[in-house]
Amino acid sequence: MGVNLSDIITMDKLELEDLSGKTVAIDAYNAIYQFLSVIRQPDGKPLMDQRGRVTSHLAGLLYRNANLLELGIRPAYVFDGMPHKMKMRTIAERSERRAKAKRDWEDAVQKGDYQKAFSKATQSSKITNEIVESSRILLTYLGIPVVQAPEEGEAQAAFMAMKGDVWAASSQDFDSLLCGAPRLVRNLTLTGKRKMPGKDESKEISVELIHLEKVLQETKLTRHQLIDLCILMGTDFNEGVMGIGPKKGLKLIQEHRDLEGAMKVLQVEIEGYQEIRHIFMEYETNPDYSLEWKYPDREKVLSLLKDQYDFSEARVDSALKRMTGTKEGKAKVVEGAQRSLDMFP
Repeated sequence: MGVNLSDIITMDKLELEDLSGKTVAIDAYNAIYQFLSVIRQPDGKPLMDQRGRVTSHLAGLLYRNANLLELGIRPAYVFDGMPHKMKMRTIAERSERRAKAKRDWEDAVQKGDYQKAFSKATQSSKITNEIVESSRILLTYLGIPVVQAPEEGEAQAAFMAMKGDVWAASSQDFDSLLCGAPRLVRNLTLTGKRKMPGKDESKEISVELIHLEKVLQETKLTRHQLIDLCILMGTDFNEGVMGIGPKKGLKLIQEHRDLEGAMKVLQVEIEGYQEIRHIFMEYETNPDYSLEWKYPDREKVLSLLKDQYDFSEARVDSALKRMTGTKEGKAKVVEGAQRSLDMFP
């Protein structure tokens, strides 16, 4: 799940309302995975239709976007393209972990240990082609822009933020910062009280805002050095050095200036580190995208959710009314999209 810099950077807590009028590029796979993990029944089973198809992601996309659009927040979802060849090891490891978690979940259900079952179920979520395709279709019917990244969605979101086409990138991971996003919003698609895995307690999750410039000032690093720090810790593209976390890694990069200096002192060699730098600094982008928010197409949304996936028409209509915002059906988000991004700090 990318790099974790939470121990060495400052994250400002926000209310969702603070993002009203802002446009945010959301890492689609990251958000969908959250919905699949969290929106489950007490025994850990995901929401399903009558044919046994998972619908947790559709419920999450419908109701969360209703909340965002109602507040005047303009989401755009960026979907991953082909993963870089250096990420294949990480993908294989994640697949193995999900398979084990699924076995543990099924075992816990048989034993009646629903607390453990729910915990293991959240770790077993898998994004299939059907889940991706139904997500893209629903977002399009809701009038929300969908952007296709050549490779990493987080990199494309960072590119869009650097261009000023969106106010911030949004993901649970910190990789967008390494790719140059001036602002990163975390927990945008997952706020409120959430049950802690393996525990009989809940935690309040808030929206968090991270400024890249502030991160660089606080750590006394350049973006290039921040990337070196993360390579030293380990990224989706390399394992990193054993025993090196954010605090120890930060000290090493500050003292020895770059990854080469740190590796020399540690007497280690990170294979392919120069190519990993290139992945974060010179990534492939898709400049040909459109950010246009439209009114939800009620008939198409109902045809998908009600007729194909057994959603309640009343609940779908309720969400759509929140999106449009007024009795006349004029969407707040469409009105807001006509205003210049230059108006927002």
